[in-house]
Amino acid sequence: MSSDDSGTDVRDRIETGAQQVDARLVDLLSWVMDTETRARIYIALRERPGQTSDEVAEETGLYPSTVREALAALHDDGMVTRRKRSAAGAGNNPYEYEAIPPSELVAGVAEDVQAELNTVFNLDEALGGEESRAESERGPVTISVAEEDEE
Repeated sequence: MSSDDSGTDVRDRIETGAQQVDARLVDLLSWVMDTETRARIYIALRERPGQTSDEVAEETGLYPSTVREALAALHDDGMVTRRKRSAAGAGNNPYEYEAIPPSELVAGVAEDVQAELNTVFNLDEALGGEESRAESERGPVTISVAEEDEE
């Protein structure tokens, strides 16, 4: 009986493939969100919305103080929302966090990339080059993000 027959080799390959996809996703989100820490927190909150900073720290293996700082920055940047957790009785009610949908995240990034591309697009015109005047008549770079309708 070969290892393919037992399914062990197939499971190993699937697990390895999933880990590679996860690593690429974290890398891409790190670029979008500025740091790997913020990317890991975003993924954790997409997987399990409504976590507190301590729960996110436990799930990601990050220091609680690091998670609190990153969550505050993500909230300030509009990438996560928060609300007070309701609890019976007196005491500290921590915030529960939820990451915005990926489509909203991409739309925000697209606006930033569009602005940067338009700066490059208009470089020659800003420098007074004649060739660029004809190019700039075609208009600025426009990036649009649309959600696909689910069937």
